[in-house]
Amino acid sequence: MQPFQIGLPALDLFPRKTWVRLASRHLRNLEMTTPDPGGHLALRRAIASYLGISRGIHCQPEQVFITVGYRGALDLIVRTLFQPGDLGWFEDPGYFHARQFLEQSGLVLHPVAVDEQGMDVQQGERQAGKARFAVVTPTHQSPMGCALSLPRRLALLDWAERNQAWIIEDDYDSEFRYHGRPLPTLKSLDRHGKVLYTGTFSKSLYPGLRMAYLVVPEGQIQRFRDQVIHLPGAGNPVLQATVADFMEQGHFTRHLGKMRKAYAQRYGYLAQALALHLGDRIQVLPRAGGMHLLARLTGTMGDKELVAAAEAGGLALHPLSEWEIRPGAFRGVLMGFANFTAAEQANVAVARLAALWPVD
Repeated sequence: MQPFQIGLPALDLFPRKTWVRLASRHLRNLEMTTPDPGGHLALRRAIASYLGISRGIHCQPEQVFITVGYRGALDLIVRTLFQPGDLGWFEDPGYFHARQFLEQSGLVLHPVAVDEQGMDVQQGERQAGKARFAVVTPTHQSPMGCALSLPRRLALLDWAERNQAWIIEDDYDSEFRYHGRPLPTLKSLDRHGKVLYTGTFSKSLYPGLRMAYLVVPEGQIQRFRDQVIHLPGAGNPVLQATVADFMEQGHFTRHLGKMRKAYAQRYGYLAQALALHLGDRIQVLPRAGGMHLLARLTGTMGDKELVAAAEAGGLALHPLSEWEIRPGAFRGVLMGFANFTAAEQANVAVARLAALWPVD
């Protein structure tokens, strides 16, 4: 495992024995029937219940579609609602894997700047007011880490209703917030059925699970059902049943509680190590949650230059510039902290980074 790797949850905290016990039971009682293309019903019920309690989203299991990862959710949305050439807003900087997938699907993305209040909705309206959709990460913007302010959430919903546009809400790591109360999801504020809500188990369980979910408006259920029957399926039915049991029996909630407590501590390990070993060469941007830390480079060195030097030494930094559509003035790097189990680990990794730091 490379130090600083982003997107990787704390593997040492995963309850392997419980997971294996649940999975073994479903393997022994393997169902041989054709699985529902929309996903295992017990899992869809568990997700609907969880979202109602934790995210304020009141939905029926029929509104929930299980997909093979976040890309699977995007694929289902694109096939159901859009045509090649359709224009949409995309956060700049924003999650580059989603950007690449949508562009490869033939959609046209208009970059909308992100500041401390999240996506600049007014800029989006001025420059591309007639877009058909907007892709946003409102709870914890990817990669900047800020939250979309409540006034902008309401403005975005108003824009979607007036223009009959769709909002794709990516709530990729909302479980991991350490300070303050979380803002409401866009989906929970949606009164006109314009928000398509996506979530994933890659961050809360493990990436190899390749399991995500999509919640569609009630009025769109049949439209999505008609499309999903033509797709390869919702993934491994045994794993879906295992996740359903994991949630229904309370293991998921307990696991998230342990991870939140550990991540708050591990963020501190990395932030303190950076201050100790790199001093004024780097400025950590304080954030209320997530699994990665964003650090601004204060000298003249480019982020890709630093990342290349770090990679040569076996360190997995990520350049902010790779997330940008239009080049910005902010030069920074993303660093994962979830797997630093002790302060000494973070100190050793940052000391290695300091030794590899190119001459500025």
